[in-house]
Amino acid sequence: MGDVIVVFRITPESMDHYDALKHELEKLKPQRLEEEPIAFGIKAWKFTKIIPDEEGTLPDMEEKLAKIHGVQNVDTIEISRSL
Repeated sequence: MGDVIVVFRITPESMDHYDALKHELEKLKPQRLEEEPIAFGIKAWKFTKIIPDEEGTLPDMEEKLAKIHGVQNVDTIEISRSL
């Protein structure tokens, strides 16, 4: 099939977990990891990953991200096909 590029917005439970969360996200080897300001000093992470375009891979990745200690919410904000 091919691969897709997926961007997730990962919201921490609190800003106390923010740096530890970055360290855990880096273990999953994202193609890009960016800070995203939300409001009033609260930030989220934008996690970009290339995954196979196969049934079940997107939910599996969402589940991996959601299980990380300190994660409050995981949103898929963009999906596009890679070349």
